[in-house]
Amino acid sequence: MAHCYWHDALAEHAEGDVVALEREEAHHAAVVSRMRRGERVLVSDGRGTLAEGVIDRAERDGVEVVLHRIERVAPPSPRLGLAQALAKGDRAELAVQAATELGVDAIVPWQARRSVVQWKGDRAEKALERWRKVVREAGKQAIRPLLPEVAPVVDTARLAGLAEAWQLVVLDPAAERSIAEVPVDRDLLLVVGPEGGIDPAELERLDAAGALRARLGDHVLRTSTAGLAAASALSLRLGRW
Repeated sequence: MAHCYWHDALAEHAEGDVVALEREEAHHAAVVSRMRRGERVLVSDGRGTLAEGVIDRAERDGVEVVLHRIERVAPPSPRLGLAQALAKGDRAELAVQAATELGVDAIVPWQARRSVVQWKGDRAEKALERWRKVVREAGKQAIRPLLPEVAPVVDTARLAGLAEAWQLVVLDPAAERSIAEVPVDRDLLLVVGPEGGIDPAELERLDAAGALRARLGDHVLRTSTAGLAAASALSLRLGRW
């Protein structure tokens, strides 16, 4: 499998153009991966453009790629998103990483009432940037032409407000409806609670906004795995896999 690198202005280029990989991308190609002239690589901008190319120059001071084939990838429809409650340790980041690899189209950090972690002030900006970096690296590994957008953190009121654009699907072990029974005729946003579960008042708020509750079998999954299981099941039903 060819290595994949990012180039933010890729959409501006055509076949036959030469693009220069910059900073971390150039370092990774020339120093870490030891790529050499003539080797095939993939280049993506994360916004729907994916190109095949051949390295023309690979030195410590820069890497240049000749583009041979460019593909424009349209966003999928319906979309599949993940609203992930903030969690302690690296659990939420692991969920974000794997969800990106699985193909979700949007990620929303959720400051749930029972979240131990609190995103406030400078910490919120740094944590959000960290999630976006995790998405970028996971998308490169998965060779994704389209990266999921990571939205700013929301509280429960703002999460409920997203029901205007998305069908919220709250993962609830006590739900009567199985994930296999969730309608897939509109954009779906999976809602995953924190380690201590979703507060009853928050469930009521989401219910009032039109959210559907769905369970994942007979077992209670961790916050780091529930969204991944649901995204996998729905990807099959959406015909993505």
